[in-house]
Amino acid sequence: MSASLLAPPLLRGEGLPDFAATTPEQVRQQIPALLEVLNANLSELEQSLELTSTEQAAGELLSWDQVMDPLQRLGERLRWSWGLVSHLNGVCNSAELREAHQSQQGAVVAFGNRAGQSRTLYRALERLQQQHETGSLRLDATQERILTAELLEMQLRGVALEGEAQAAFNAASEELAELATRFGNHVLDATNGWTLALHTPEQVEGLPESLRQLLAQAAREASLSSAEGHEACAETGPWLLGLDMPRAMPFLKYSHRRDLREQLYKAQVSRASSGDLDNRPLIERILTLKGEQALRLGYATWAEVSLASKMAHSVDAVEGLLEDLRAAAFPAAQRELQALAACAGRQGAPEAAELRPWDVSFWAEVLRRESFDLHGEALRPWFPLPRVLDGLFALCGRLFGIRIEAADGEAPVWHADVRFFRVFDASSDQAIASFFLDPYSRPGSKRGGAWMDTCLDRGRDAAGRPVLPVAYLICNQSPPVGETPSLMTFEEVETLFHEFGHGLQHMLTTVERPQAAGINHVEWDAVELPSQFMENWCYDRSTLLGMARHWQTAEPLPEAEFAKLLAARTFMGGSATLRQVHFALVDLRLHSVWTPGSGLSPEDLRRQIAATTTVLAPIPEDAFLCAFGHIFAGGYSAGYYSYKWAEVLSADAFSAFEEVGLEDEPAVQSTGRRFRDTVLSLGGSRSPAEVFEAFRGRAPSPEALIRHSGLAAAA
Repeated sequence: MSASLLAPPLLRGEGLPDFAATTPEQVRQQIPALLEVLNANLSELEQSLELTSTEQAAGELLSWDQVMDPLQRLGERLRWSWGLVSHLNGVCNSAELREAHQSQQGAVVAFGNRAGQSRTLYRALERLQQQHETGSLRLDATQERILTAELLEMQLRGVALEGEAQAAFNAASEELAELATRFGNHVLDATNGWTLALHTPEQVEGLPESLRQLLAQAAREASLSSAEGHEACAETGPWLLGLDMPRAMPFLKYSHRRDLREQLYKAQVSRASSGDLDNRPLIERILTLKGEQALRLGYATWAEVSLASKMAHSVDAVEGLLEDLRAAAFPAAQRELQALAACAGRQGAPEAAELRPWDVSFWAEVLRRESFDLHGEALRPWFPLPRVLDGLFALCGRLFGIRIEAADGEAPVWHADVRFFRVFDASSDQAIASFFLDPYSRPGSKRGGAWMDTCLDRGRDAAGRPVLPVAYLICNQSPPVGETPSLMTFEEVETLFHEFGHGLQHMLTTVERPQAAGINHVEWDAVELPSQFMENWCYDRSTLLGMARHWQTAEPLPEAEFAKLLAARTFMGGSATLRQVHFALVDLRLHSVWTPGSGLSPEDLRRQIAATTTVLAPIPEDAFLCAFGHIFAGGYSAGYYSYKWAEVLSADAFSAFEEVGLEDEPAVQSTGRRFRDTVLSLGGSRSPAEVFEAFRGRAPSPEALIRHSGLAAAA
């Protein structure tokens, strides 16, 4: 029996985690024990490299195996264990786990700083680079990329700092990690802390059956009953509204009660902005600390630090892209708002004179139905999750030559809703990867949004045996209600395809070195390429009609409905683009312009930017920044623009399939295999520009994005 199997579940460091066996008490006890071992291992590595340095002075060369392999193993042991804790904190959040996570986070960051600031390690990396440059050591292109990235990462971790500057840098790093966790917890608590009980049919007027079922289910879970004592049901209520996306977004879209839409909207945009959950002080502290960190590292702003390791490289390049998009989208968004007001006027609605933010989703849905005869909610029965998965897996088989099989029960899971799948190469029938899918919203214990994370990277274990990649795929879509399966909105289908694109890049990598396998060392503003690329297939005729079948009758989605979806693809496209530009520009300027002494609060700066990036000014209650988890609790600080930067790449990549003809199956399959062999295979082993040119045969062009967004036609 291997030593790892005898280790406590949290310290095993290899294979699939035992989620159920990982308790908050273990986190408190075992993470310190792990860090003690890792610190000792790091000291041993440093000592061996110091000895090697003496030998090198006598003419001996330093090898890759002496430095990079043990360094990777150190990092992987911590990533495996702490990654498990962080994963559970996101999908099974509890007060006990939250406290345990917080109690160890500082020590984990401190170890990362120690490794990242080791002068001995840095000098060893520099020696490897010098040996390569002088020809005394041969490194392949992947090793070159890894080495360059590791050197830059250590520079950005403060390896050049000394004394008080280093101590201040490390203290700020620990505080930033704690602040990010606290920010996310505040948003989760504020989201969970607001509900509105609805008791009369008038309060749910306009709501589709699926939403009334979901609200009634929430009422049952909260033990709400009718005045007569009857259990909540979709027909007679009561119904419980909340701020989680599966309940809030459809309510804003369909509710005839403008007063309730206003109440919900104001609660949503003011989340985590008052009382004990107020994130505004955290925002100012986070921005201040990051500005100070940038100065310590020799950069003028945190945006420059962020962009040092991205494709864009400069604030000016990002500003240029965002301004091009803003200039195209702003007039289109103005026309769209006018069209909504005109629609409201035709219906005799009083808000036609002055649309408010809580009116936009409602009238956009009315106008969409009026313009395209397309009722999004009515399409749900054609998108039951099992059939959508079948369609997604069939598409991946066509394009990438893989086979995906359910393997439920073959791996431990963290919740009964979680499923497990294995991925096989169709030509060799060899298993090449696997993934967990956690599809449904659980507002009480699971953070909102959707994401892909790594469970295991491709590589080799300590005994040299292959390790296959394993992904976590997390969504927050509408859950099943009673005997009815999860019936997805088209937007939820797109989200699933998006996250699966991330998963494919992680799972289909052929890079053997884990530091550059999958998404590792892929520049942040290129990592959205495969995810956004996959969204395009939701509008491909054979893909969509192949999977869209009624959950009860198995009847395919009528061709006419598909035609409507296609026609409506760019509906409100100007507003959608402008919204993303607003988020990206606010993020960029908070990290490049704002300072504590600027005389403006972060919210003041956001509202200045809103003057040219929104067509409806934010209302006084709008505290959107307080729930902007991407940049304050995630990794997108000065990087939110990445969605649009990568969308240029993804739209252009999909246009390669359009050019060969989406109905030409052999050509589509051939192009799909080329996409697998480049974008999905090469991961971080080459620069994104090289990888894209290897697939496309040329540099990327924004033409496809402008066309797909409908902005070219609008202009």
